[in-house]
Amino acid sequence: MSGRAAGEAPAVTAPDPEEYREQARAWMEANLERRADTEGDARSPTLGGSTDKTPEGIAPERRLQRRLHDAGYAGITWPAAYGGQGLGPEHQRAFDEAARHFVLPDFGIVGGTTFGVCAPTMLAHASPAFLERHIPRILAGEELFAQFFSDPEAGSDLAGVRTQAVRDGDRWILRGSKIWSSGAYYADYGMCLARTDWDVPKHRGLTWFAVPTTAKGVTVRRIRQINGNAEFCQEFFDDVELTDDDVIGPVNGGWTVTQTMLFFERGGGGAAGRMTTRGSIAPDLTELAASAGRLDDPLVRDLIARAHVDDLVRDAFQARLGGLMAANPALAASLASYGKLATGTFDPIRANLAMQVGGPHAVVWDRSPSPGADAATGLLNSRILSIAGGSNEMQRNTIGERVLGLPREPAFDTRKPFRDVLRDAQNWSGQVG
Repeated sequence: MSGRAAGEAPAVTAPDPEEYREQARAWMEANLERRADTEGDARSPTLGGSTDKTPEGIAPERRLQRRLHDAGYAGITWPAAYGGQGLGPEHQRAFDEAARHFVLPDFGIVGGTTFGVCAPTMLAHASPAFLERHIPRILAGEELFAQFFSDPEAGSDLAGVRTQAVRDGDRWILRGSKIWSSGAYYADYGMCLARTDWDVPKHRGLTWFAVPTTAKGVTVRRIRQINGNAEFCQEFFDDVELTDDDVIGPVNGGWTVTQTMLFFERGGGGAAGRMTTRGSIAPDLTELAASAGRLDDPLVRDLIARAHVDDLVRDAFQARLGGLMAANPALAASLASYGKLATGTFDPIRANLAMQVGGPHAVVWDRSPSPGADAATGLLNSRILSIAGGSNEMQRNTIGERVLGLPREPAFDTRKPFRDVLRDAQNWSGQVG
């Protein structure tokens, strides 16, 4: 370690963003493969890519991520003290623009949770020692993190988790189960929320841990989904041994960490106030209509135009929301619920438009890539974000209570020790008085 404080980035002279873009483009021309399809967005390690991943299949992606890291193009806005570049969002935007036509690492859904949710949350709350141990390895593609968030019995009540970590000398013993953990079967770690104190109200007895998926006592089982994939997993923890080195944030202070994680999960960490530049009109639906021989159908053209307008409105809304969050950081976590609610509402509408455009050609079940298969799968997947990461109803509660200042709904368990809440629930007869 140098004489600077842990976590403090060394002084650097930030390059001009335009020069940075050209330097990045020149490096990519010499070192990366060009994309065959230049219409779509470039895959990024900070976004979810394709979902059909295997532990063996991501080995080349790890090597590609290492190449980016070694060249200085990983963690562009992350602190230099932990292996990032310590540059600003304008440099990230410059890199993203240069990378549009090149193949970047694709870690699937775990790429999104690792780079877009877990690591930013760690950077906000974990100790310098934890960050020095894990962040450089994340940037080099050596560690991928899934989210061990929901308990089978807790449902949407995130604070009601019963997976527990019990102090045993200098160890923690983890017991319980998590579910709906996307991509956990090929992740290296899970960022796990556990109860560490049963004698305080439920929001005040939680702690986050980094749990190796290969640790003794960890079992990961895949769950077959309606679309034929098995991306979701359930984990079982049978006396898994952890240490204080694995703790993320303060012991029993996990709810604050949770709020940060939800902020990133709901899109709060994206570039603020920036609209997406769209080229052709709803290119996915245009391709679908062409493959179905319906491109000249006036009704189909009207549906495509409607989808295009919706896309533009959605982009403008997200840009406006990003600006509001940047202008009011104290309220940003709550404002992010607007974006999450918009996505949970918009996705099913657009999926239904695709089915109307495709007609019989979209009513398929074919694993081979085709516009019709994409539309059918999109319909099956369209409700995901109305539930995952907090249901639409939970987002409305957050907006009502924390943004609009409406009265909170009555709650009987806010101030009770969580142990008593569970006891009373078991003994509740359903009768009043």
